[in-house]
Amino acid sequence: MAAGANSFKTILYALIANASIAVAKGVAAAITGSSAMLAEAIHSVADSGNQLLLLWGMKQARTKPSEDHPLGFGKAVYFWSFVVAVVLFSVGGLFSIYEGMHKFQDPEPLNSPEWAIGVLLFAIVAEGFSLWGAMRQVKKVRFGRSLARWFAESRQSELLVVVGEDFAALLGLVFALVAIGATMLTGNPVYDSIGTMFIGVLLIVVAYFIAVEVKALLIGQSVEPHVRVKMRSFLDNRDDVAEIYNLLTLQMGNDVMVAVKARMVATASADLLIEAINTTEAAFRAEFPQVMWLFFEPDNKD
Repeated sequence: MAAGANSFKTILYALIANASIAVAKGVAAAITGSSAMLAEAIHSVADSGNQLLLLWGMKQARTKPSEDHPLGFGKAVYFWSFVVAVVLFSVGGLFSIYEGMHKFQDPEPLNSPEWAIGVLLFAIVAEGFSLWGAMRQVKKVRFGRSLARWFAESRQSELLVVVGEDFAALLGLVFALVAIGATMLTGNPVYDSIGTMFIGVLLIVVAYFIAVEVKALLIGQSVEPHVRVKMRSFLDNRDDVAEIYNLLTLQMGNDVMVAVKARMVATASADLLIEAINTTEAAFRAEFPQVMWLFFEPDNKD
């Protein structure tokens, strides 16, 4: 994991925001009969469950390695992040589309829509606070990259999920606000159902992009490109390393596995060669403390 980012704090902010929003939306949906508000309430309940799954995944990822799992359980957080993407798709997206289609075929007038407007404005502020907290953590690990590039290169699945969820939530709230506002102005409840379907489509799109990124991590990805460049540069600048033949890395949640194949500077004995390798490994671990497993193979050809 990139140093400086506090995923736990980010998820906690999101959980508190979504739990409070879910209650407010549920009450407003019951009072107004708005399908868009009901879709948003279900969305917030799903998001709250998602944050609990992410916290559970982070807890599992800290489990110590065992004989059956010698490389640890770091990838557990990737699995639960993928489950979150599926939940966002099924519970949030598909339900919203179903509810919107149902209300489109059998529209019902809204009751006391001002309640819905008030709750949506509250929710926008709360979700904005959650997204602000997430973006503060993202800023620590972007290293000058654009947000899109960070999303594509990041190895912190839990942070990806929270940012994606918060973005979808804010945009969904805007859709709901426009839909209910149009319904109030025209008296036509069809706008409410259309807004509900738009929310469903939005959730499915966001869930797809999250799932694609997390799938790559589940299969196995290297460290972030800029970290790999630093690792290569560090080894190239070592006086006892003559040439790097290969540098393989694998991100395992917060931890990293590294395998190096290199030609070492000639030494007078095997003991001195071993000492040079051990010194290089110690320096490498000190420079990159996220490296949990380091395999160094000396060779004279690729």
